[in-house]
Amino acid sequence: MKKTRPYLLISVLSSLALLTACGSSGDKQKLESDRPVESLYHQAADALDRGEYNEAARLFEEVERQHPYSQWATQAEMMAAYAYYKKTRYDEALLALDRFLELHPGNPNSDYALYLKALCFYEQITDVARDQLMTEMALESLDALISRYPDSRYARDATFKRDLTLDHLAGKEMEIGRYYLKSGQTNAAMNRFLAVVKNYQTTTHVPEALHRLVEIFMTLGLQGEASRVAAVLGHNYPGSPWYEDSFKLLTPELRQRVMEDRSWVDKTVDSLFKPE
Repeated sequence: MKKTRPYLLISVLSSLALLTACGSSGDKQKLESDRPVESLYHQAADALDRGEYNEAARLFEEVERQHPYSQWATQAEMMAAYAYYKKTRYDEALLALDRFLELHPGNPNSDYALYLKALCFYEQITDVARDQLMTEMALESLDALISRYPDSRYARDATFKRDLTLDHLAGKEMEIGRYYLKSGQTNAAMNRFLAVVKNYQTTTHVPEALHRLVEIFMTLGLQGEASRVAAVLGHNYPGSPWYEDSFKLLTPELRQRVMEDRSWVDKTVDSLFKPE
């Protein structure tokens, strides 16, 4: 009796294993396709509850693929995106959300889709030393949600996150401005600080930005501009240590001018951008 050659035996076993795997996969897909849409959807929901996010996303997509015209399909689209989000597969989540918003613009869950889209960007925000593309994209999505759905249950949290996002962008501008200032690039630094004052007035970085402008104007010998900015800083942030630092930079005559309210009719931040 001939002995079976080792390589032939391995080849046969491999083929059998492959056929078994294909059969198992095919049986699984056939089993899923044979199930009612409600049962398949609930299977996906159960996987989501167990934290099996990849499996949940796959099953929700099966609901849409197999039953595209059922009442479950639209919700399954949203749930697949949510499962991807929970697994931090942000690119897949964003693709699914954009598709959902494009196909179902009037859906009652459109506000949540925008909120989830914003979160996908928001949770990828990095420190101010790095590129801020994700921060800008998060701001864009948050603005869209707040403007389109001001009464949404997600609008309040979106507004809070929007403020934090703006603060982050202002922080990036400040970091660049400080770098330019240390490098002796005064005009470039001034433009960055002015951008913070003009575009990010609700952020925590405005007092320092105003102080840096006072510092620059005094260095350039523009005492009138320096005292004007210092007055705005003192009026809006009287207890700020940045105002104290700015006040010390001024000459006695300029300090007196800043202290005299009658000399300054308009001390709002916006007044700095109005022609004198």
